[in-house]
Amino acid sequence: MAPTLPAFMSSPLINQTLAVLREQIPDPAPLLGVLDRRAPLPLKQLVLEAPLNRQFARAIKEGEFDDFEGRALRLEIQGSDLGVTFGFWQGRLRVLEGPGEATIRGSWAAFRELAERRLDPDQLFFQRRLVIEGDTELGLRLKNLLDSLA
Repeated sequence: MAPTLPAFMSSPLINQTLAVLREQIPDPAPLLGVLDRRAPLPLKQLVLEAPLNRQFARAIKEGEFDDFEGRALRLEIQGSDLGVTFGFWQGRLRVLEGPGEATIRGSWAAFRELAERRLDPDQLFFQRRLVIEGDTELGLRLKNLLDSLA
């Protein structure tokens, strides 16, 4: 059973306050970019791989990622070096070094809206707030998979 929030946490005033804070929090990409450049690959793998594999465990078990076996994809924040390249090998999502065969690039806000499901991924692509570069077919397959899992 999922934990429930106290009643006062779901009030309209709290929701409005959180919405204003989300809009006013500065873009963390520059700071994260510095950390990303200095962090060694094994540390990135340690921090990111377990949560990614937990998040997508059901889809991995059901074979949803099998078409991505041996492929490399990159998610990148526009205008920075901040991003993550990952692949799917032997039934696990893995963090990799270097570029991907396909890159999905967008602003921090666009990725946040995507993660929070505030906007449909197709809207973000049609508005050019998210862009696929490189192997666009591979990038579209990933976008469609992530959209179907939400």
